Amino acid sequence: MIQQVGKIMLYVEDQEKSKEFWVEKVGFSVVEDQTQDSIRWIEITPTQEAQTHFVLHNKTIIAELEPELILGTPSLLFFTQNIEELYTEFKEKGITVGELVSTPTGRGFNFSDPEDQYFAVVEEQT
Repeated sequence: MIQQVGKIMLYVEDQEKSKEFWVEKVGFSVVEDQTQDSIRWIEITPTQEAQTHFVLHNKTIIAELEPELILGTPSLLFFTQNIEELYTEFKEKGITVGELVSTPTGRGFNFSDPEDQYFAVVEEQT
């Protein structure tokens, strides 16, 4: 039986630029930044308590090592407790954001990383 989602792999063109985006702009923390046999992985997390972490992998290297892998960006939905505050913060930090909208699951918006990969965030319903 699967208990939880542990790590989500994000395959990126520029690991350092992606790390900078997720840490400095979005507010994630680095759990681990390792290189072994010329393969670097950067594990990040939104909070120390989060059960799911992200691993930033170099897309080109992984494609060479595992050509059968699908390296597209997963569709990710994040939660926040104050959507307006986060929306304003992202805009002030220069993050590309979509319109703040109301949906059946709550208010939310999308945003993109430096590689034009889009993600969504909604206000957690309490």
